[in-house]
Amino acid sequence: MPVIPRSSYYDTHYRQSAALIRARRPYLVRNVITGAAIFGFAISVYAFTIKAVAQDDFSDVQIPDAPAQPAHTPNVGVARPASSAPLNR
Repeated sequence: MPVIPRSSYYDTHYRQSAALIRARRPYLVRNVITGAAIFGFAISVYAFTIKAVAQDDFSDVQIPDAPAQPAHTPNVGVARPASSAPLNR
């Protein structure tokens, strides 16, 4: 039993038959033009985005100082094994 169902447009080796090639011929040029247009649009959006981002100037943005370390508070952020935790009842 074949994994892919047989179609009249493909031969026993799953190659295109002459009927499929004839059926697709009228759409070949139109599909190539549509594919080229979509590809060109995607590349132009990408190029525009890269050009727009490259013009950013962050020299007027002030970089803040490093944050001050908080004072040590007991029982916060201390990792203890579960077996040593006190039981509250």
